[in-house]
Order: sequence, then structure tokens, then C-alpha cells
Amino acid sequence: MLGEDAELTAAVLAAQDGDETAFRLVYRTVHPRLLGYVRTLVGDLDAEDVASEAWLQIARDLDRFSGDADRFRGWTARIARNRALDHIRMRGRRPAVGGDEEELTGKPGSADTAGEAMEALATGDTMALIAQLPQDQAEAVVLRVVMGLDAKSAAKALGKRPGAVRTAAHRGLKRLAELLGGQDEMLGVVPPQRGRRGRAASSAGVTQSRMRTQKDM
Repeated sequence: MLGEDAELTAAVLAAQDGDETAFRLVYRTVHPRLLGYVRTLVGDLDAEDVASEAWLQIARDLDRFSGDADRFRGWTARIARNRALDHIRMRGRRPAVGGDEEELTGKPGSADTAGEAMEALATGDTMALIAQLPQDQAEAVVLRVVMGLDAKSAAKALGKRPGAVRTAAHRGLKRLAELLGGQDEMLGVVPPQRGRRGRAASSAGVTQSRMRTQKDM
């Protein structure tokens, strides 16, 4: 990730000097995750159009940006969110994500299952499940896990406090763990038990490692 961050930071600086090849690299690096975030707000049907509108603004305002790769991801996320909310207001409908928070709140998932949720999110396998989360949790999970923002950058994108974003992401991951566990039960798969060797232990390690990495300085 550090190598990717250094490359993105350098590409952004070059793109600000008018290097079109560098801007294409910036686009290829950021767009897939940014598009995933937009999908959580407006759904699959309109996501490409909204993301395109966001990139038009990103290109137009690029000279105004200052910061490293993480700040750039947060800046693009904030632009994409604003374009998505404008789109939603224009269409007069609710965001694609959401739901009854009380209905979705349950017992915390095990650390092992939460690890499975983290791994699946990193590969984009559970984006459909995010639509079942309350909007604040869905956005926090996507920004922190999918886009890789720290709590401070995610909070700036959402206009919230870092602590509130951490809490929403934590609750969202717990709920995703439960949803993934429910899928295993429906398929007749026995979820891994805590304390056993193998994927369960490794998943818990992944969770702890990633949350340490994303912890605010």
C-alpha cells in the first residue's frame, strides 16, 4: 500500500502540471474504489454517470488540491458524495443504501466472521450486502475498507467527527459479519470456530492488522 500511495502522490503532482499520462494513472488507480462508493449511494444503474460527473469536477479542480495520496482519495470521495447527493435530490428519491437501524442492529459477530467480512469487502464480494446497512454505516465501511481512508479523511469526506466514523464502521462490519454468517448457514456451511488454526485465525489477524493500519494518528 505504501508503494501505491507514493506512486499515486507522484502521479497527482504530475497531473497537476498537465501530464495526461499521469492523470490516466490517477484515474485507473482511484476509479474502481470510487465507483464502488458511488454505487452504495445511487445504485448500479446511475453509478457510472454520477462517477463521470465527479471525475469532470476532479479534473477541473485538480489544481486546487494539495496533499498526499490518502488526502486525494478523501478529496475525490467528498466530490463524488456531493455529486451523488445532488443526483439523489434531483431524482427526488432516497439514497440506495439504508434501512431501519434498529432492525439491523443485532449481537456482535465473532472476530473470525468479522475477518471474513473484511476480506470479502477488500475483494468486492459483499458490496450487495452493504445495501442492507444503514447509510452512515455503509458509507463508513466503504470509505474505510474499500477506499482505504483513515478515520480522519473519511470523516472529512462525510462531514462528521472521526470518532463517529469509527463507530459507524465498527457497527457496519459487525452487521456484515452477521449477514455473511447467515449466508453460510443458508448454504449449509459451518462457520469457522474461534481459536482453531487456519482461516479463522488468519481472518482475525487480518481484521486486527487492517484496523491498526487505519487507526487515526
